[in-house]
Amino acid sequence: MGSVTDAVLAGASPEEVERAALPEEFTAAHLRIEDVDVFRGVADKDVRKTLRVGPVPLPEPAPDEVLVAVMASSINYNTVWSATFEPLPTFRFLAGYGRQGGWAARHDQPYHVLGSDAAGVIVRVGSAVRRWRVGDHVLVNAACVDEQEAVTQADGMLGEHQLAWGYETNFGGLAHYCLARAGQLIPKPAHLTWEEAACVPACAGTSYRMLVSDRGARMKQGDVVLIWGATGGVGAYAVQFVKNGGGIPVGVVGSPRKAEALRALGCDIVIDRSEIGIGESEGDDFEQAIADGKRLGAVIRRETGEDPHIVFEHVGQATFGMSLFVVRRGGTVVTCGSSTGYRHRYDNRYLWMKLKRVIGSHVANLHEQWECARLFGQGRIMPVMSSLFPLNEVGEATRLVQRNDHIGKVGVLCLAPEPGLGVTDPELRARIGEDRLNPLRPFAADVPGALAVTR
Repeated sequence: MGSVTDAVLAGASPEEVERAALPEEFTAAHLRIEDVDVFRGVADKDVRKTLRVGPVPLPEPAPDEVLVAVMASSINYNTVWSATFEPLPTFRFLAGYGRQGGWAARHDQPYHVLGSDAAGVIVRVGSAVRRWRVGDHVLVNAACVDEQEAVTQADGMLGEHQLAWGYETNFGGLAHYCLARAGQLIPKPAHLTWEEAACVPACAGTSYRMLVSDRGARMKQGDVVLIWGATGGVGAYAVQFVKNGGGIPVGVVGSPRKAEALRALGCDIVIDRSEIGIGESEGDDFEQAIADGKRLGAVIRRETGEDPHIVFEHVGQATFGMSLFVVRRGGTVVTCGSSTGYRHRYDNRYLWMKLKRVIGSHVANLHEQWECARLFGQGRIMPVMSSLFPLNEVGEATRLVQRNDHIGKVGVLCLAPEPGLGVTDPELRARIGEDRLNPLRPFAADVPGALAVTR
């Protein structure tokens, strides 16, 4: 009997995959606990120094889990945090999770397999898995929730024991195999390649919840939406959700190249912050934030005739004061992160006296992820992958994101031997067209180790 890897790559039947032998070890991008202090006193915490690619033991799935042969994954910013051991070493998360005992104890290891995105083929299912079978093509939601926690029945993201998969748990998606709970699985859109699909769940799901879900900003037709970092992963999807929902996206970027990419996404209004002199402060100067907000607001009013209804925030410290100032009376700032710093300072008078709202948002629950994937399946939202790397170049891929030299999403081929595989609905793909499916591919970074992506 051949290996399960060979069976998956050969397109074997589910029965053949189930009979094939599992390996004892698998190749994975991982951290080692002995490297935790390697950046102490170092200014440039280069992730290439700590991200290792090599063999680790294959774990056994719990009864509610599946083992997935990962065809492709992608880089999220939490991989940068993990590889720099900031704000905390992720081994602390694994140790805390492991103390729950039982199946959770497997996660407390001296190595941490990273990755919060995956697209692949189920090769094993636990005894308690009901709705999925070996051979299914799936995506993995980064939100790992405890379905026995009562509040999870209302919204999985409200659970106190919700964990970020591949960041606060082990055995994530930047590997040849990963473990995921059945309650994390999403059907893969059939017209997408493995690498395109792997760039969807974490960032697109996050944007969907922030803008479309009734737990987010509840965007409506005609809403003006200011989007910071509009050519990053979550921002590029936000532009599309706003357009698809009848809103007016106003994208902010930091260079002419990114402005060009934003226009390729079809963004209605493109603002290069360097051209109007905003975004240079550290976020601590109230007066500077207001002055910058006035300049930004004047541009938005000139182009749209009004102030933004919603500000889509994930930059954090450097922009939050501006965001809260520039959003209209009664408007909403929705935030999912703080890439420039967590300590936001703002003038609270603009919040309470103008009845503005701030909404915190984190990833997406499973229903939101399915609804999001449905829009991809209809061809209404497109993947935003630009660059693609093989797994053995994951350090270069993550360094690209660490330095903010990327546009859109950076994909990683895992078990897939080449780009362009995994499409099971070529007719839909042909109707949509390659150019529409990959609006950011012309903006791939020219970096050593990157793969050429053509079909």
